[in-house]
Amino acid sequence: MSRATTTMTNQTRIAQRFAALRSSGEMGLVAYITAGDPTLAATEQFVLALAEAGADVIELGVPFSDPVADGPVIQRASERALRNGTTLSGVLSLVKALRAKTDVPLVLFSYYNPVLQMGLEKFAEAAKNAGADGALITDITPEEAGEYRAAMASHGLDTVFLAAPTSTDERLALISKSTSGFLYLISRTGVTGTKDQLADELPALARRVRRFTELPIAIGFGISLPGHVSLLGGLADAAVVGSALVEEIERADSVDAAATALAARVKLLKGAAAAGMSRREPQA
Repeated sequence: MSRATTTMTNQTRIAQRFAALRSSGEMGLVAYITAGDPTLAATEQFVLALAEAGADVIELGVPFSDPVADGPVIQRASERALRNGTTLSGVLSLVKALRAKTDVPLVLFSYYNPVLQMGLEKFAEAAKNAGADGALITDITPEEAGEYRAAMASHGLDTVFLAAPTSTDERLALISKSTSGFLYLISRTGVTGTKDQLADELPALARRVRRFTELPIAIGFGISLPGHVSLLGGLADAAVVGSALVEEIERADSVDAAATALAARVKLLKGAAAAGMSRREPQA
């Protein structure tokens, strides 16, 4: 066994995936969909299609009744999933079913309330047993996350945190110490949703964040077009695409059609990621 392989065996699937991407000079694609939209069985099919098409990490959104950080597309998806009876326990059961079929890293993307209602230790244990690789709790701050981080770490799970354009240097340092797996950099202020252009300030923001962490940086919010992903090649280790994928599900007239559309979109975006990386300056 090579030294590199030996090193990777102690890492989470997320860390392994990003290490493999770096080794091959690729930029990753993190794909978000809302679990249970339109059903958990459909979500299972979608995840497998995304993984087969080349998604490197998949975020499974846990539907919540008041998703204040999300734009209208994901809000509607959350409402549909809740109407169909999707719960955190159901999403964890979905993860277990998926883990028997794919090794793609799976991140639970949730608001804090469902996790707190389940109990932090119970959630971490259930997530680990199901085969999840980590979680991103969108409305918990690093200052409030000590107990949550401890529970997750005790089960070998990553805790991904968000950094924003408004984050001060002091806050970026704190976020960087709290996150593991990768750091999710929000490209702009506001809620999730597709946009035509990336913020002009994004390159400077990404360079500033790099000063505080050696973890992979995934940039999201408003990333939807191949041109967006290509431009991130010199800035990010991964692009996060959510609303554009959720829109594909919303527009499709069947589950099979949605799965096909998702796969096609991911293949297109991965191609753009490869084009972007071809322009990236070599790292020392």
